[in-house]
Amino acid sequence: MLSESALERVETEYKEWLAEYQKALRKVPERLERFSTVSDMEIKPLYTPADIKDKDYLEDIGFPGCYPFTRGVQSTMYRARLWTMRMFAGLGSAEDTNKRFHYLIEHGETGLSTAFDFPTLMGYDTDSPLARGECGKCGVAIDTLEDMQHLFANINLEQVTTSMTINPPASVIWAMYI
Repeated sequence: MLSESALERVETEYKEWLAEYQKALRKVPERLERFSTVSDMEIKPLYTPADIKDKDYLEDIGFPGCYPFTRGVQSTMYRARLWTMRMFAGLGSAEDTNKRFHYLIEHGETGLSTAFDFPTLMGYDTDSPLARGECGKCGVAIDTLEDMQHLFANINLEQVTTSMTINPPASVIWAMYI
């Protein structure tokens, strides 16, 4: 943590920088009126130690690969390996998508992102009248544990990370996955 005098110096110099920043904006405005996170939290143009002066470094920020994982889950961050590359993929049956997954891995994918068909996304089985004509169209149809086993057959899940974009039946799909 910085001393009070060091924080005061940072805040003073930040105000000077902000004045220069405002001048620069008059010449070339920012691309957006407001920058924000996906949670709609406003993003300032610059952050300084003064923004975290009341934070407990170990509890609130921590080290990469350690609780609270604010700085990522890998202790080496992206210095040892690049971020995960994943193409959203899913089509037809679990076997069809498994073939696609193998193709993607053979061509450099380091993660899998499963696209489920509409009936699976809504929690319907393939044989439901409400699923008629939609099965396997825009993603993979998963109805059973056996389908999930076929989906990930011969894929080393310890070496490839997996993402599944699904809402209502997420707990069921997750149970099948693990």
